[in-house]
Amino acid sequence: MSEKPALSVLFTEEENAFREEVRAFAEREVAPHADEIESTNDYPREVLREVGHAGYMGAMISPKYGGTGKGMVAEMIIAEEISAVSPVVDVSRGVTSVYFAPPIFKFATDELKDKYLPQIVRGDKIGAIGITEPDVGSDTAGMKTQAVKEGDEYVITGEKRFITNGSQADYILVFAITDPSVKAKRGMTAFVVETDWDGFSVVEDHGLMGMRGARVSHLRFDGVRVHESQMVGKLNKGFAILMDELDTERTSLAAGAVGYSRAAFEIAIEHSVKREQFGRPIRSFEGISFKIADMVTKLDAARLLTLQAARRIDAGLPASRQGAMAKLFATNAAQEITYEALQVTGGEGYTKQNRTEQLARDARLMTIGGGTAEIMRFLIQREVYKERGY
Repeated sequence: MSEKPALSVLFTEEENAFREEVRAFAEREVAPHADEIESTNDYPREVLREVGHAGYMGAMISPKYGGTGKGMVAEMIIAEEISAVSPVVDVSRGVTSVYFAPPIFKFATDELKDKYLPQIVRGDKIGAIGITEPDVGSDTAGMKTQAVKEGDEYVITGEKRFITNGSQADYILVFAITDPSVKAKRGMTAFVVETDWDGFSVVEDHGLMGMRGARVSHLRFDGVRVHESQMVGKLNKGFAILMDELDTERTSLAAGAVGYSRAAFEIAIEHSVKREQFGRPIRSFEGISFKIADMVTKLDAARLLTLQAARRIDAGLPASRQGAMAKLFATNAAQEITYEALQVTGGEGYTKQNRTEQLARDARLMTIGGGTAEIMRFLIQREVYKERGY
């Protein structure tokens, strides 16, 4: 039996009620599809449409464009609750509603907002964000994809790799170099590209260790012509948009990690109560009960760090350090919690009939995706020194 959200003192009464609502939706509408997604590896487009129609794709978007405008704490709650029943549904949802949509909402023209946001928020269209390249991962300033001006158009040429939702996306927010004569940070621009335009192609979808159902793709832009009206923000100011997006992305990823590690923790609790050895439940042995103690401590700490980042984002405060801390701790904790849950559930947990083996595989991705654990540590220490004037 899972923890009752209403018992939490970390959230307001309204936020607790919202959690109850999202949890009920996730268990009713998402959970029944989870096993099929895992077994077939099919992309959950129809499930995402249901999520969008229920109102859970637009927490960061104004009601003017179909969102709820509830903010980052609400997004955190959504991510945790949907991840608890299907990590891959939430990852696919988050790329559309947290990575793609907010930069459009914050920086794009009214015309682009009207054109793209309502469809994205409803879940009728899928979004992605094109940053990582074959030779560019953590070093985003080393980006090589270029957009060359020709009349009132830009011609985009280059490749993007490890793009979640890439082969399924209707729209991609693509970052490209528009001024190669300066450092990439000062010569990068963002554009919305529609994937049915000439010159766009999918090289391949990568096979993954976990997150079955996700599509993580290698994409090619071979002279894709983009009208200048598709530009998001100002010319050569894309790097600031990228940095702004990463704070919300990392906070949402941390919340998702809390969700699927919570699911593993709850499986371990149930197993430790029901499983008997030497004439008593295994929870009575310190080798098991101490694991439970460590797991719940890490789980609560991860949620607290994530909440700190989310509250700062909602308050309009800088959250680069807090978002990085939340992602670092929550994703590392998720690995540890899911593996300890696997240990508690023993041989049963290692079988395909038990979710723990899936959750352990799913959890492994997120100390890599969205910025590695090593990069998070670099960002955290950098922000610490900056805050102190060094």
